[in-house]
Amino acid sequence: MQITNISEAKASLSTLIEKALRGEEVIIGKAGKPVVRLIPFDFESSPRQLGAGNWHGQIWIAEDFDELPEDILRRFTGEADEDESVA
Repeated sequence: MQITNISEAKASLSTLIEKALRGEEVIIGKAGKPVVRLIPFDFESSPRQLGAGNWHGQIWIAEDFDELPEDILRRFTGEADEDESVA
């Protein structure tokens, strides 16, 4: 495994990209230790599955979702006591 340091990688980035595209392993290191690997980007070309029902059974809504607690309502309307307000 050959490690290319960061300054060399800056100077020869296009060459390193071409190597990675050909399938060669390209490792960039700092202080002689590997830190990143340069690999080709894999474009995902298959379409996403869209439509109703994809999340069926995977999410839920709490029974009290639409209920606003009185103390929170008072804070929004400015009617909260000083001991109820958040510092």
